[in-house]
Amino acid sequence: MVKLLMSWDIQPGRESEYFEFVVREFAPGIMRLGIQPTEAWYTVYGGGPQILTGGVAEDLQTMQQILASDEWEELLEELMSYVTNFRQKIVAATSRFQLM
Repeated sequence: MVKLLMSWDIQPGRESEYFEFVVREFAPGIMRLGIQPTEAWYTVYGGGPQILTGGVAEDLQTMQQILASDEWEELLEELMSYVTNFRQKIVAATSRFQLM
């Protein structure tokens, strides 16, 4: 299995809209595409990204197909309207907590 790690900061003043989008569209959308969410972390205090999240897919080829799809591009485009400093990375999935 492989894991997609993502991080970002929520744009100031867009928090309510962001959380509504994530719950209603982003999380269900990535699951429909074949990414199973594994964790989501919200940083309240300190440095680093405000949001850290991850999800797994069966293998690298599947993950690459998902990330190349029009549906992923649409989800990502809308996410970008709420966030800054977006980063993503694909890593081999482990049972431990993984960081960017």
